[in-house]
Amino acid sequence: MLTPPIGILGGTFDPIHIGHLRPAIEAREALGLAEVRLLPNHIPPHRANPLCSSEQRLAMVRLAAADNPGFVVDERELRRDTPSWTIDTLVELRSELPDTPLCFLMGMDSLLGLPGWHRWQELLDYAHLVVSCRPGWQPDYPVQVAELLARHQTRDIQDLHRQRHGHVWLCDNLPVELSATRLRALLAAGQDPKYLLPNPVADYIRRHGLYSSSATQ
Repeated sequence: MLTPPIGILGGTFDPIHIGHLRPAIEAREALGLAEVRLLPNHIPPHRANPLCSSEQRLAMVRLAAADNPGFVVDERELRRDTPSWTIDTLVELRSELPDTPLCFLMGMDSLLGLPGWHRWQELLDYAHLVVSCRPGWQPDYPVQVAELLARHQTRDIQDLHRQRHGHVWLCDNLPVELSATRLRALLAAGQDPKYLLPNPVADYIRRHGLYSSSATQ
């Protein structure tokens, strides 16, 4: 007997903001996820090292999770000294949760770049992929991604409950045009980040002087 699926959202979270949280909230509600696990990266393999320390980013993720029912923090990637490969995390979670469908949450940009990920062909052996999409957008899929969708895409939500892994679900979300890069620039300019990230996270950033122009020099 399978237990309800859980969502898994990894990221640098430098800082965590509504562009991360809003699609995850919508996926949790639409798919009936028991919880969403937030996994901050220690060494992100596909981007530059974060500006804030692992401890600071973890503190912000904890505040965001506490502010959103159904969200929990998973620190496993921060405890590693190796790059935060998604496949390693999914292998661990599958071993710990053999009867729970795993839904790895990602954006469309990540799906389009999936062939560049470490051991990307194995991801669906351990989890479903739930991809946040802009309604009506028809991206130009790389050949490998188009083939993946042809084999694994489902439009039946119950497939994510009936099987532990192996499906791709494209989830229409309200578009949130916000990146951490843009948010950091706004904070460095001294602008008010209200409504762009949880209030407790904004308060933490102000108290610790994070992302200010002096902090980034």
